[in-house]
Amino acid sequence: MPVRVVVDSSACLPAEVALELDITIVELHVLNAGEDRSTSGLSSLELAATYARQLERGGDDGVLALHISKELSSTWSSAVTAAAVFADGAVRVVDTCSLGMAVGAAAMAAATLAKEGASLQECYDIAVDTLHRSETWVYLHRIDEIRKSGRISTATAVVSTALATRPIMRMSEGRMEIAAKTRTQSKAFAKLVELAQIRAEGEPVFVAIAQNEALEAAKQLDALLQAALPEGSSFMFVDVDPSLAVHAGPGALSVSAVFAHDLTGLSTGKTTSK
Repeated sequence: MPVRVVVDSSACLPAEVALELDITIVELHVLNAGEDRSTSGLSSLELAATYARQLERGGDDGVLALHISKELSSTWSSAVTAAAVFADGAVRVVDTCSLGMAVGAAAMAAATLAKEGASLQECYDIAVDTLHRSETWVYLHRIDEIRKSGRISTATAVVSTALATRPIMRMSEGRMEIAAKTRTQSKAFAKLVELAQIRAEGEPVFVAIAQNEALEAAKQLDALLQAALPEGSSFMFVDVDPSLAVHAGPGALSVSAVFAHDLTGLSTGKTTSK
């Protein structure tokens, strides 16, 4: 049996892609209902049980675990604790420093190699390499939810509200930071396209657009990116996971992209190629 790949639901992997590549998804916790929703990371007991089941399925080949950035959730530290239960490094936990489909893409790449009989080390290496070649930008239609979550400073929130800006956030060293401030959705989309073009450097790109109650806007952004990015690029639509939607709010969109030479495993029935 091949190496088993485990992610949490913040990776935003569509169920059919996970099924196709035999990736296990563990759901993060969304607490309460209505406007007071919050989130909770996975416990070490939950993850140890998941890893044990996957080790039983995979035999001696091991488990590769990819979870949301340790700067944003307690899940990573729980995963490290859970992995220590198993002898001989049977479970490897990737320090992703990311979230969303950047993590999902790394899992897809690793799972593709695993199905071809790759070792745990080889799967780990391609996951880390994919993450290093990825970028994630998040367009916030409003900042109320992320302000409440503490993911941006009070000063930034006050200025953004006063100026009616719609910020573009970027994952940097595991944290969310402001990449650009725009006044309208159209200007935000133009900026996202510019950022992706610059980073692509003329090479094909894998792009996953995640949307939260913003499907039509996501289609508009997809059309702009397809027109701007190089031939050979591929594109995927996904939904923002509820654990992330709590903090991003309605209308939020994210663009997760993998750049450069190797797009192994990043072409499934869910993608469209340019």
